[in-house]
Amino acid sequence: MPTSPCDTGPEPHDAAGGDPFDLAVVGAGPAGLAATVEAARLGLRVALFDAGDRPGGQYHRHPAPALGALRPEALHHDWRAFARRTATLDGFVRSGRVTYRPGCHVWTVVPEGPAWRLHAVATADDKAVTVRARAVVLATGSYERQLPFPGWTLPGVVAAGGAQAMLKSGLVLPGRRVVVAGSGPLLLAVACSLATAGARVPVVVEAGTYLGYAKFAPDVLRNPAKLAEGATHGGTLLRHGVRVLTRHAVVEAHGTDRVEAVTVARLDPDWRPVPGTGRRVPCDAVAVGHGLVPQLELATALGCATRTSADGTSALVLDTDQSTSVPGIWAAGEPGGVGGARLAVLEGELAVESVARSLLGVGPPGVRNARGPTAARRHRDRLRGFAEAMGAVHRPGVGWTDWLREDTEICRCEEVPVARVVEAVDTLGARDARTVKLFTRAGMGWCQGRTCGPAVAALAGTPEGAPDRRPLSCPVPLRHLAELPAPPSRN
Repeated sequence: MPTSPCDTGPEPHDAAGGDPFDLAVVGAGPAGLAATVEAARLGLRVALFDAGDRPGGQYHRHPAPALGALRPEALHHDWRAFARRTATLDGFVRSGRVTYRPGCHVWTVVPEGPAWRLHAVATADDKAVTVRARAVVLATGSYERQLPFPGWTLPGVVAAGGAQAMLKSGLVLPGRRVVVAGSGPLLLAVACSLATAGARVPVVVEAGTYLGYAKFAPDVLRNPAKLAEGATHGGTLLRHGVRVLTRHAVVEAHGTDRVEAVTVARLDPDWRPVPGTGRRVPCDAVAVGHGLVPQLELATALGCATRTSADGTSALVLDTDQSTSVPGIWAAGEPGGVGGARLAVLEGELAVESVARSLLGVGPPGVRNARGPTAARRHRDRLRGFAEAMGAVHRPGVGWTDWLREDTEICRCEEVPVARVVEAVDTLGARDARTVKLFTRAGMGWCQGRTCGPAVAALAGTPEGAPDRRPLSCPVPLRHLAELPAPPSRN
């Protein structure tokens, strides 16, 4: 498979103003990879951009060849399907059907006549990359939602997905005794991976309760594969002696040079810690996360409509063909709401079928799913229904801020404590997260609020899911902006 920016096929052939690509795909995770392979199979010329060095996204993050992993598939679901797609992608890259640009972060998409112009920056050398395309599929994935607690800045406290990424790509563990905490089904997968790799996982601390799925029995029963996956995780945890605590949270981490223990407390239904229930659990690492947040910067900059998902985050409004509210822009995977890799693959293929109909004026000459596109949509809808149920069950309660202290850092990039955010709201009159940011700099650091955003919104009393509209989705060298052509005169 292509593994570096030097193994990507020809340079984008429209960079000097030639014919545009038929399709540009942003993101090479499960959704983007499936969309690219399907589009090339249907005869479209595709430009594939991804910020990572290798295809697969966060879900199929895998060790670099230099590490010599003997069985990289051991840490992955659906590895064979992924391997087949990457092998097919490699063939399309060699034939020139696909131009693959790893290590390139698309920072904006702008209309240009009947097409779209995508501006990207190559992360290795800050080189500017520009292409045009007649249609765009946004498969930008998601990032983890973090809810701060006292001590969360100690070395050894890592994101749950980050712990899994360390294991998948670096073959290293965040520690030998790891507490896994937060909310959502990702915790079970992370705990299983860590335990199987040799870590001692004394407890999985789930703030929600799995009994909540009973309210969504029809969605659960329509997805037996999800039930089987949960049972597999449960069996793995049982074999490794991992205890699962529901309606509990890590409310403090302790240590000097690194984390040495955590305090775990029982929560009430609104996620407020119940007084007198705290217990100390020794550990040398904590993997914590409260679900995922769709990455929407490119979409919201284009003006794509959003909705509030069942988990409280913002997601794109999509029609049955994965089209956004902006003609010519489609989306697949997590931007439409967090739902997992299998849903992302289905949405990527359905989006491309719609793109092909739009560009070619006729239906695509073949459908990969032997049951036809209608069956694929029904499958997509079943998985999407389960995703909404999952989001509702694990949505953070409003009382989680009760475990914060005045000196707890909310924004780690700018070292902003809770007290400054509360002052901005109670004394300075801030009524939304943006105003809090202007008063305190919370959200102005390197991550641009991706880590602290939910916490700042909660303290400001504003909905977490309100999306930002940003002209740039990542840091861009000023010379790239200076080299942009001037907009046409309106006179």
